[in-house]
Amino acid sequence: MVATTDISVGSGANERGSLHLIFDADDTLWENNIYFEQAIAEFVALLDHSTLTPPEVRAVLNRIEHATIGAHGYGAAGFAHSLAETFRELAEGDVTDADVERVRALGVRILTQEKEILPDVETTLAELGRRHTLAILTKGNQEEQELKVERSGIAGYFAHIEIVAEKETEVYRRLADIHGWWPTTTWMIGNSSKSDINPALAAGLNAVYIPHHATWSMEHQDIETPNDAGRLVTISRFSDLLGYF
Repeated sequence: MVATTDISVGSGANERGSLHLIFDADDTLWENNIYFEQAIAEFVALLDHSTLTPPEVRAVLNRIEHATIGAHGYGAAGFAHSLAETFRELAEGDVTDADVERVRALGVRILTQEKEILPDVETTLAELGRRHTLAILTKGNQEEQELKVERSGIAGYFAHIEIVAEKETEVYRRLADIHGWWPTTTWMIGNSSKSDINPALAAGLNAVYIPHHATWSMEHQDIETPNDAGRLVTISRFSDLLGYF
């Protein structure tokens, strides 16, 4: 059983829309990973390692993040933990509790940063919502993702907002069954080939890939192009959705 949380029913959503359009949130609707990248750059500067290059420091952080996601999940809290563990492993000289808390704060502050909606998102959602039923499917820490949605100011465009621990094929199948998202009339829209595109296609849904220049490296994966080419669309701008839907 995969735990999900449906936290909102948007008053502006069109429940009688002819299609179901399911949107990823982070780096599809609003900026997200750029804040993590900024924190990593500050962390590398703070560490100021005498022999390791910034890419080598980043490689250690990636290893630790990958190893701890299962226990700490996605999001700022888990990221802060990974920064602290990386600092403990790489710091040269004595490490004090104050040092660790300073590093941890780089990750925790992401929780309080304002959400920057990506270009044309709101106007595009408003138009799409007149014709179709819209939903959000996002993964991560439940409280963090709820906070992002609340602070984004765009929750009202969506009929459903689902928060899951992982976006895997079985999750898409289960949610499609729960909400009546028929494969032929449902599209998953997002920037992650690993979490948005490939598992949605494997579940029998259609997908729209919108690349983002700062997609998290752990979300990179070759797209598994379906035999029916019409099930996968790649666009460069969010507003391009209006040309398809």
